[in-house]
Amino acid sequence: MKNNGHALQLTYELPAVNKEATRKRVEEELETVRIYKRIGIIRREVGTVGRYEPRVHGSTNLVSKTTENTAVWNVDREQVMEKKVVMLDKALMCLNEMERELIRLRYLDTDDTYDYLVCGDLGVSERKYRRVKAQAMYKLALALRLEVLA
Repeated sequence: MKNNGHALQLTYELPAVNKEATRKRVEEELETVRIYKRIGIIRREVGTVGRYEPRVHGSTNLVSKTTENTAVWNVDREQVMEKKVVMLDKALMCLNEMERELIRLRYLDTDDTYDYLVCGDLGVSERKYRRVKAQAMYKLALALRLEVLA
């Protein structure tokens, strides 16, 4: 807070962000959502086979619930992924049209696209492409709470 004699002014500064680590986290999140939208979740399965021999071990009073644990993991993981998809959709709506199209073309539509191909598809120079991409990644990181502070 600053007091210049007349009025009290509040100044806020954005925290410094580690750009490289933040970009990696956003790209990983985009990749996770892209794969989930394409193939869904890969569910865990119970791989236990009953044995006929008695199992002698110490008295731990622990009960193994492999089927229950697997079912709970599958349901929880599905909910987490659905939440990620909804959050990403909301975050994409905060971007301007060019940023949204860039993210969609580069990260969400295909598996193996490259920056220079998307740059050509959008019809912009490489310099402008890099600038727009950096802005979009920064906005997504803040919206999705993926920023890594420096």
